[in-house]
Amino acid sequence: MNTRTPSRLLLALPIAALAFSLAACGGAARPTADQVADGLTQFFDEQGMGDQIDADAAACLADHLVDSDLSDETLRYLADGEDKQSSVEDRDLTTQILQDNLAECTA
Repeated sequence: MNTRTPSRLLLALPIAALAFSLAACGGAARPTADQVADGLTQFFDEQGMGDQIDADAAACLADHLVDSDLSDETLRYLADGEDKQSSVEDRDLTTQILQDNLAECTA
């Protein structure tokens, strides 16, 4: 009987478990500016502000958000159209980025 095959299988299990847990815990890539822009457009439309923040403004704001130090998790929330941040620091940074760039992006 070959004992190498079961031992190799046992060694592969932790690797598979790690890969699965990373995927489940948000191991996904950082959202793109286009994805964040789509989420912002959806959010502003749902809030009745679609006429104030159009797709071009959302794209401009998304560029600033993605280029910032915001976490990937917060960017995923934004890309999903959610007004949600992963931490107080991200909430404050999101607010600051939007305030600092709103005039430029809506001009």
